Amino acid sequence: MWKRDQAVQPPSGQPAAPPSPAPTVATPSPRAEASQFLERDNVNIGKSVVIKGELNGSEDLTIEGQVEGTIQLRDHVLTIGPNGKIKAQVFAKSVIVLGEVTGNVTASEKVDIRDKGSVDGDIISPRVAIAEGAHFRGSVDMQRKGAAAVSPSAPKAATPQPAAQQPAPQKQEQNAPQRVGA
Repeated sequence: MWKRDQAVQPPSGQPAAPPSPAPTVATPSPRAEASQFLERDNVNIGKSVVIKGELNGSEDLTIEGQVEGTIQLRDHVLTIGPNGKIKAQVFAKSVIVLGEVTGNVTASEKVDIRDKGSVDGDIISPRVAIAEGAHFRGSVDMQRKGAAAVSPSAPKAATPQPAAQQPAPQKQEQNAPQRVGA
C-alpha cells in the first residue's frame, strides 16, 4: 500500500524537510539605507518650537526656534538658523551661528559666526571665525584640543588672583618716592 510519507522521503531513508517558503521581504539597497541614515542624522527644530530646559543629542541639530537652558551635542554640529534665538549654555563639536545666541559657547572644533549672526557670551574653541557683519560681545579662549576637555570654570579657578598681589607692589611704589625725596 502506498503511503504519502514514503513518497516524499528521499531514497536515503531520512525524512524530507518540509519546503520552506522563499523570503519575500525586500531588502533596501545600500543607497536607500544611506539616505535613510542621512535623513535621521540631521534633526531640525522649527520656527514655532520653544524648548525650555536641557537639550541633549547624538545627532547634528539645526535650530530655527527658541531654546532656553542648556544644549549638549558634544560630538555633533549645532547650527542656529537665521530665525533661531538661543538663551543657553552650548556644548558641541562645532557651532554655526546664523541667528542669535545669548550664553557661553564651548566647541571642541570650531565656532563660526556667520553674517548677521550674533553671540553675546564667551566662546571657548580652538578655532573661531567671525564674518563681517556678525555681532559678537564677550571673550574668546582658543584652547588647544588637549585642553578642550577641561570644563569652562576650571581655568578661572586655577588662575592666581592678581588682586591679592597688587596691594603689596603699590605700597612699595609709594614708599619708593619718599625715599628718593628724603
